[in-house]
Amino acid sequence: MFGTNLLVGHHITLRAMEPEDLEVLYTLENDTSLWDISSVNVPYSRYTLKQFIANGAHDIYTDGQMRLMIESMEDGTVVGMADLVDFNPRHQRAEIGIVLSRDYRNQGYGTEVLKLMEQYVVEFLHIHQLYAYVSIYNTASIRLFQKSGYEETATLKQWLYTSKGYVDVKIFQKFFENNPDKALVK
Repeated sequence: MFGTNLLVGHHITLRAMEPEDLEVLYTLENDTSLWDISSVNVPYSRYTLKQFIANGAHDIYTDGQMRLMIESMEDGTVVGMADLVDFNPRHQRAEIGIVLSRDYRNQGYGTEVLKLMEQYVVEFLHIHQLYAYVSIYNTASIRLFQKSGYEETATLKQWLYTSKGYVDVKIFQKFFENNPDKALVK
C-alpha cells in the first residue's frame, strides 16, 4: 500500500468528481481520438455532464459504476479519470477503465492509478476480479495491463467498429484473494 489512505499514491490522488471538474470531463469525453478505443461514439454536452455530476448517486452499489478523478499531487491538476463499471457485487467483479489527458500519458500515472484502484476494490468492495476490454490498437493500455499482472484471457473478434473498420478487442483479467489473512493483491 502506498500510504495510509488507499486513494493516495506517490504522485496522484484519486477523488470523487466535483462540479469544478466539468471542463476536464467535457474535454476527455469529447476527445474523438479516444472513441475508437472505447464504446463512446457521441459527443456529450456540458449540460449533460453537469447533470451527471450533480444528479448521480455516485454510489457504486446504486449506480453499478464509479468514476474517480486522477489528481496530480504536485500541483492539483486533474490528469485523468478512473472508472469502475459493470460492478457485480454477487460475482465480485468489475470492469476497470483509465483515461489520461494527452499531456500525462506514458509517465507512469496509469500504473499508479491501477495499483491504487486494485487496493481499493479489494479492501472496500471485496472484488475478486477486475477486467478490461482493450482495443488491439491501444498498445499503451495493453502494456499497462500486461506489466501489472493481468492475464489476456480472450480476444473478441471484430468487437469495435472504428474509423479503421472492425477492430478486435483483448480481454484482460486479474484475480485477487479475498481472504483477509492473505496478501490483498496477487
